[in-house]
Amino acid sequence: MSSLQTILAERFPGAVTESAFLFRTHGALTSEGFTNHNTLPCVGLCRDELGFSLKRGIESRWGEPFSFSSLGGMLTLGRTGFAAATHHAPVEGGRGRLLFFVMPHIAIGSDGVLGRCGRQGQQVGASVACGALRAFQAELESGHLSMKVDFRDVEQSLLKARLVEELPFGSVPDLATITMAAHAIASRDLAALIDEGLDSSRMDYALITGVHIHGSEGADYIWPGEVSVRVRGERREVAFKDDRS
Repeated sequence: MSSLQTILAERFPGAVTESAFLFRTHGALTSEGFTNHNTLPCVGLCRDELGFSLKRGIESRWGEPFSFSSLGGMLTLGRTGFAAATHHAPVEGGRGRLLFFVMPHIAIGSDGVLGRCGRQGQQVGASVACGALRAFQAELESGHLSMKVDFRDVEQSLLKARLVEELPFGSVPDLATITMAAHAIASRDLAALIDEGLDSSRMDYALITGVHIHGSEGADYIWPGEVSVRVRGERREVAFKDDRS
């Protein structure tokens, strides 16, 4: 087993290739009545260009998305941005439909090092993903974590404030732990926005969360967090497995 596959099995059990995940979830949600004609996709990824393949995959299946994206995959759009998305959803049969993708990301190097990645025009291993989460980790390592809101770096300031609340005081977790914390925060924030701002009497929604993983062997992966729908007020988990790799 390669170093990449070992890390996936140990830290992200159940991860599947990006293409398989998109194929399977599309089929599962289509069977629940969600299509690219009646659904507005809302995509919350990191701003990093390494996430563009996932964004393009979502667009090819679900159409142009409403952007929820921010550094580290945090949801900084707030109630106002969320309200805009709910008002932009198409309506079919008297009901609107929204599809939420929320996923922070991480890279895994060929040697199994968390965060290590290559970018176009750079040497392999010369860069890191997620850069925003790694910058937070580096501040923890330095022993000098600034919690001042920098209005020329608002997204990173908010990311740090949320992560500090999530992680054990005084610890310096590895990047996988920080990434999973970012996933937990973004998932809870989305749930709160939905509870406060989505009228289930007139709108249905599908929810897909996870971690986008950039592999070192020419493929990206998705660790699935939650895949669920709420249709006419009834919430249920969605099984998305099939035999296609």
